[in-house]
Amino acid sequence: MRQPLPTPLPSVDVAGSPRRGVLRVVVASAGEDDGDIGAPARRDPWVLGVGAGTAGDWRTAGAVLSRALTDVAERCDVELPADADAAAFTLGLALGGYGFKVTGQERPRRVRSVRLVTGAPVADAVREALDAAAATALARDLANTPSNTKDPAWLAATTAKLAGAVPGLDVRVRDEKWLRAEGFGGVLAVGGGSPRPPRLVELAWRGTGGGPHLVFVGKGITFDTGGISIKPAEGMHLMRTDMAGGAAVIAATIAAARRRLPVRVTALVPCAENHVSGSAYRPGDVIRHHGGTTTEVTNTDAEGRLVLADALAYAVRTLSPDLIVDVATLTGAMKISLGVRTAGLFATDDALAADLLAAGEAAAERYWRMPLLQEHADAVHSDLADLRQCPPGPGGIMAALFLREFAADVPWAHLDIAGPARSDKSYAEVTPGATGFAARTLLALATAKSTR
Repeated sequence: MRQPLPTPLPSVDVAGSPRRGVLRVVVASAGEDDGDIGAPARRDPWVLGVGAGTAGDWRTAGAVLSRALTDVAERCDVELPADADAAAFTLGLALGGYGFKVTGQERPRRVRSVRLVTGAPVADAVREALDAAAATALARDLANTPSNTKDPAWLAATTAKLAGAVPGLDVRVRDEKWLRAEGFGGVLAVGGGSPRPPRLVELAWRGTGGGPHLVFVGKGITFDTGGISIKPAEGMHLMRTDMAGGAAVIAATIAAARRRLPVRVTALVPCAENHVSGSAYRPGDVIRHHGGTTTEVTNTDAEGRLVLADALAYAVRTLSPDLIVDVATLTGAMKISLGVRTAGLFATDDALAADLLAAGEAAAERYWRMPLLQEHADAVHSDLADLRQCPPGPGGIMAALFLREFAADVPWAHLDIAGPARSDKSYAEVTPGATGFAARTLLALATAKSTR
């Protein structure tokens, strides 16, 4: 592929005075005339409005400016008022012009550097916003990569390469032989229909102090046909992004290591392709997960919970975590329930749920807490095996109840990002394709835990 990883984002610095010879953008105070951002480049300055001046308005303004500068200017000075939300503006500015395209054509000229002209002390906030934007962009890159390139081995090798550039960040890649020896029956079953075998990626930041140990588990299905319970053709091409949860935990862990947070973070990504072939797993099969729990398969298109179950059991048995958060594009039910801009949050621990909601708010990513209804819990159990993969009932809740069986007594949360992980249009800092959703939330959670 010609598209490099990760996508370069514009550099942003802070200064007290503008440069000469570059496009100037003056940000209007809230309530003033928005001006005309589509003005010709020869007009100096442009005027950029920020609506009511909320954090969302500042983020959107940065993104709109970034898109407007495409093929107009590579350098720009932005004069901010003292009350500007520089962090939100920077996040939008860095991500609003993001694009991923495999092409042999000339790429559009994008803004490369922006100087924020302000007298306010915003350098640290801008730097943290750029860290968060880089994590989001990396998650987008990984999820957007076409699946003829991105098989489990590629995702594992790319993660190892990225991790190798960050001091103190360790990575282990487990192959199908190790998975078989360690009893990862869910990952092996899901990946059994593909000639490209599964992997388990374990990415570990040991921290710079004695902080808690956070384990992030991300679904790494590099392509999902649905298996024998095959998906409709419409929309199947989007299944290259079915590992968006895995991309988010990889990106967040790399960002935590780059920040050198005094907290331990381990990312686990079970990687597999769910294909149709003579060796594919079947409805009615019974598989044995890491640790020995057995599951009756009822729908091969509910593969995500099977690979996550293995990784959750491994985390509990091996890593001694203080908390576990798993992230997955898991159920269409969440898209129906919450739409495509809000993720579902399930948790066994109220404090962890509150921390994640706060992290999501800080990261400008929206969640809604969903119930783990006990009246449905018995349906997860099977007459044929220990558990039933896809019992009847509310789809997102049943999936979360199934996963809860593998979290033991560790504080655990499940983020179902099926809706906001992809977008078909631009809004705020989001561009079409993979959104990188949840990477910033996990980074915000790790940052908050490191300060306690």
